[in-house]
Amino acid sequence: MSEAERRPRPRAFRLEGEQIVPPKSARPQEPERAPATSFIEPQADIFSLELDETRDPAEQEKAVEAAQKSGVLSSLLFSWGGLLASSVLGLVTMAAGLWLTNLVEDLFAHSALFGTIGLTLAAIAVVALVALLTRESFAILRQNRIAQLHLALAEARSRDDVKAARERVVELCKLYEDRPESGRARALVIEFSKEIIDGSDLVDLAERHLVLPLDALARREIADASKRVSIVTTISPRALLDVLFVAAQAIRLMRRIAEIYGGRPGLLGFFKLARSVGAHLAITGGLAIGDSLLQQVVGHGLAAKLSAKLGEGVLNGLLTARVGLSAMAVCRPMPFCAEKPPGVADVAPFLFGDKTKG
Repeated sequence: MSEAERRPRPRAFRLEGEQIVPPKSARPQEPERAPATSFIEPQADIFSLELDETRDPAEQEKAVEAAQKSGVLSSLLFSWGGLLASSVLGLVTMAAGLWLTNLVEDLFAHSALFGTIGLTLAAIAVVALVALLTRESFAILRQNRIAQLHLALAEARSRDDVKAARERVVELCKLYEDRPESGRARALVIEFSKEIIDGSDLVDLAERHLVLPLDALARREIADASKRVSIVTTISPRALLDVLFVAAQAIRLMRRIAEIYGGRPGLLGFFKLARSVGAHLAITGGLAIGDSLLQQVVGHGLAAKLSAKLGEGVLNGLLTARVGLSAMAVCRPMPFCAEKPPGVADVAPFLFGDKTKG
């Protein structure tokens, strides 16, 4: 036997054990796995989906900014639709005022007591209307403040402008000054804002201490809403009930996420928020589901393993999760910097099969 044949062949050892890994040429060929887009576990209780959420963070931020400008930051007056709505509302208000005036005059003509009661009730109604309009105005202004703060923090971080970052971080702390649970984090951020000289690092620090805890609350709300929708639509006997329940949960989820991040949307504010969420869904593509999944839902392959109602429940849960993620991106007072934006699989993993098995 020659010296080359007696020489031991090179081997690789794993650090965590004594197992020997043979050379690559001596390893048995592993069978190729099926693509993840049409992955279904034979023994799984639910099918697995592959969503295309590998979007560049810069593109995601541009989508958020475009959605905010088309919804929350859009003007209701300086547009043809706004002018139409304002003019119609003005006519309705004048008609209601004229009717109320005639009603009070008729009551006084009938009896002074009835007239006094009618005038008092009319005054109470006017005061309540003014209070509601004032609250709506403050709610819209607060939403606009959060959206503008988002854009300002994104710009300060991209330019690494420490002066602008300090100003916006202080404004972010003031936004949550009515929340006692954030007092320690706010004090820490304000203290570090005086010492840190790098704008991007200051924005990242504010995100970790102030916004990430709010992200955890928002993700929990999205997960709970997706779970409720998937379960209820699976057992619901009527399609109309499914539609109403999904719509109600989506409305509740958007309002709840806005409240978590500091917004207080009223009726008009919710319409603007819903417009921003719809714009974000349209820009990001909504549910990026491949053709193979649609074929599985309507085809015989999935029908042999799962009922149609279970498939509807999963798809409705996915839709609810995407609505929640869009609301999260739009309502967040700053962009995702220290952490990457969560995906559907992050907030609602129970809608997916376990890909780690086998």
